[in-house]
Amino acid sequence: MQPIIEVKNLVKKYGSFEAVRGLSFSVQEGEIFGLLGPNGAGKSTTLEIIETLREKTSGEIWVNGFNLDTQASEIKKIIGVQLQSSGYYPGLNLTELIRLFSGLYNREVEPMELLRMVNLEEKAKAKYKELSGGQKQRFSIATTLINQPQIVFLDEPTTGLDPQARRNLWDLIRGIQSKGVTVIITTHYMDEAEYLCDRVAIIDRGSIVALDTPNNLVDQLLAKGFERK
Repeated sequence: MQPIIEVKNLVKKYGSFEAVRGLSFSVQEGEIFGLLGPNGAGKSTTLEIIETLREKTSGEIWVNGFNLDTQASEIKKIIGVQLQSSGYYPGLNLTELIRLFSGLYNREVEPMELLRMVNLEEKAKAKYKELSGGQKQRFSIATTLINQPQIVFLDEPTTGLDPQARRNLWDLIRGIQSKGVTVIITTHYMDEAEYLCDRVAIIDRGSIVALDTPNNLVDQLLAKGFERK
């Protein structure tokens, strides 16, 4: 099966500092693929390069057959990227924000249908700043779906959420995958990667130190003497 994302020898340098050190991995269509590692490991930088938001130093990236170097505009059309909270206009309610973004994407979107998908229909008239942490994250994921993407990128979507809000978000992400969308997620929570991801790349100091299914990675740790609580 042809991978939907291929990354080969990706390098990103800031002066003499190498944030990403020759990463190579592929993502299969329809899977949830996780980049797991501590803060500063290079996860977000890698994501932003694939999303065409940050320039790479060297390496090759292909997204659904499109070359990042020559076809970045084609890649932008088929991906959904989670916005940071600063990307939302404070004076607009959720329905108005969805209409705004759908206009930017030149897409016809029914706001209530999208809000229903993320269990926020009762907040349709609320402003973004009035939402709880979990509701904000669900809405930000909803905005990634406006352009009906083939691939959705989520950068540490559950950081700072309480356990119930995290679980709700996990169910939402699984629901997105069930519609045939490929999901790339970064996290520093092993339990999150184990629950959500079909495969996980563990990144430390800009390099991949392991890449496998969560079950296989856990089995390898147990074989080394670790104990499962």
